[in-house]
Amino acid sequence: MANPADRSLAVDPGVAGELARSALATARRFAAGATMWCLAPAWLEHARHVAVEFVHPVIVGKRALPAVAVDDPDPITALRALARTGDVLVAVSDRDSRPVIDAMRRAPAWGLTSLWIGAGPRPPTGVADHLLWLDQGEGSARHDGALVLMYHVLWELTHVCFEHPGLLTASASANEPCVDEVACITCSDEGRPAEVVSAPIADVAAVRSARGLETVDTTLVGDVVAGDLVLVHAGTAIAVLEETRP
Repeated sequence: MANPADRSLAVDPGVAGELARSALATARRFAAGATMWCLAPAWLEHARHVAVEFVHPVIVGKRALPAVAVDDPDPITALRALARTGDVLVAVSDRDSRPVIDAMRRAPAWGLTSLWIGAGPRPPTGVADHLLWLDQGEGSARHDGALVLMYHVLWELTHVCFEHPGLLTASASANEPCVDEVACITCSDEGRPAEVVSAPIADVAAVRSARGLETVDTTLVGDVVAGDLVLVHAGTAIAVLEETRP
């Protein structure tokens, strides 16, 4: 009898397509020197399993890829200190995990490619770069192998991408900067998420964005504190996306 998890992937072309896109994005990041950070606050065994899959080259000739399970009791603080622009964040959880939701919201400001793997009711559209979701009960998926199968296939497809080096440098990558001389809507300074690093001094704050550390004018948004997420345009914080207060 076929594994029910196999059937769940086979009958959902949306999952299959997103797996392929996620694997390509992940392979491109690894090829550029990324580390994968694996997060599953309530299901730590899954975070460790994902990390092991990518670190351990179980097939002869496959690359060992840098992946770390984040098991810190305060995963946001740990990720803030460890993750670098260009890294990959993979989370495994249900849609209600507050640490995962927080990490996914901050991933763009940290310059991370985010993948969220789960089952059951879906998170809001756009909360992660890649959503690998099974429409089944989240309780059963945690134990029935469906989630394990998902990230096993992600691992295998990532290595398939490595077998085609031309894919790893394709200019069509959404994570590569536009080099066209004419500014485009996608990469123009329309508004970029950033995380406040330090409270403003004379209406100037240090923030962290996908471009690295920078200083921005906070006159338009008023008081902000370290950890707040803001939207930056032309060197100015123009909106507060999410506040962090003691």
